[in-house]
Amino acid sequence: MSCILRHVLHSLSIARFFNFDDGASILDIGTGGGFPGIPLSIMFENVRFTLVDSIGKKIHVVEDVIDKLQLQNAAARQMRAEEIKDQYDFVVCRAVADSADIIRWTGKLINKGKSVSGISHGLICLKGGDLAEELSTLRWGKKVHEIASIFHEDFFQTKKVVHLWRN
Repeated sequence: MSCILRHVLHSLSIARFFNFDDGASILDIGTGGGFPGIPLSIMFENVRFTLVDSIGKKIHVVEDVIDKLQLQNAAARQMRAEEIKDQYDFVVCRAVADSADIIRWTGKLINKGKSVSGISHGLICLKGGDLAEELSTLRWGKKVHEIASIFHEDFFQTKKVVHLWRN
């Protein structure tokens, strides 16, 4: 249950706050074992996901999972954020670094504008703890969603889905 709770449900909490439009493109940066990209690609079969990590062993596992699950809307790539040239509607990640660093690494990769659903294209991070100071210095728009409002297990009490976008 711990794996499902800590990885799958945590990843899918994004889907409780965001409904991605068909055809949207999403970059999962620092995907590790495929989270949150693989659960989201199963949930949103008409959305294109690119799962990126710099560590080859991790990407090989993700490629195998994508192949075994026959996910037609997901692709895995071994590379660093600085090497990515494509543009995406959204970048998703787990708490891989401070939000300002993630914006610095990925901000140029995010399409400007809004989706058809009216959600500003941007960065969607799974983070935990007190984020007030970290987010206060950002010049981007921000909205914090408390995961504990949808999942009541203790693990989620300090977990958040953070949406950041260009003002």
